[in-house]
Amino acid sequence: MSSRTKPVITCLKTLLIVYSFVFWITGAILLAVGVWGKLMLGPYISLIADNSTNAPYVLIGTGTVIIVFGLFGCFATCRGSPWMLKLYAMFLSLVFLAELVAGISGFVFRHEIKGTFLRTYTDAVLNYNAEDEASRAVDNLQHRLRCCGVYNYTSWFGSVYYPSNGIPASCCFNSSDCNPDALRNTTLAPSKVYHQGCYELVTSFMETNMAIIAGVTFGIAFSQLIGMLLACCLSRIITANQYEMV
Repeated sequence: MSSRTKPVITCLKTLLIVYSFVFWITGAILLAVGVWGKLMLGPYISLIADNSTNAPYVLIGTGTVIIVFGLFGCFATCRGSPWMLKLYAMFLSLVFLAELVAGISGFVFRHEIKGTFLRTYTDAVLNYNAEDEASRAVDNLQHRLRCCGVYNYTSWFGSVYYPSNGIPASCCFNSSDCNPDALRNTTLAPSKVYHQGCYELVTSFMETNMAIIAGVTFGIAFSQLIGMLLACCLSRIITANQYEMV
């Protein structure tokens, strides 16, 4: 190995180790988001999907795999093994393709996601009973977003809950001035509850932030190309110079 090649290999190794560490951090973030989503957003997710979704488990699994391969990338770089570096580059290419497909799919099918949310949220309102998971999710959503019903408070008039209980208390903007008799009264209820529907708030948030989410996804995806390039270049130079760490 020439004296001119050794600094190049050292530089590439340093860059790849730094990249692998950042990649590892990305996996840890995905794992944390997946666990948080499962624990904190489970009820809300049930309002967005027709059936129970595996999205949190996908994030947890993806994050775990990235953490493992991030450590593998650091080991392969320190070891200076060409075949390990090629395997690492191959994994990065798979992650790149998966993230690219996920980003494009989410952006293209955003209107379907909105349609599914409208369908599931309307069903949750019409079949509200204040006890099951979907009903608790509706209450939390209305309370946190300060909204009421699908399009407005009148969405509750057709629910099975309304005839005997009126509009749910989670729609009230002042819980101390909110009683069942007033919430069953179509004349008094409008002065006690929020007028904006939850569907409009949620979908407007999705539309506003979808471009940002897509941009971040594509940015992370294309960052994998840097790792692929570094791993392939290092593997090629080591192979060409028969360089091996002892």
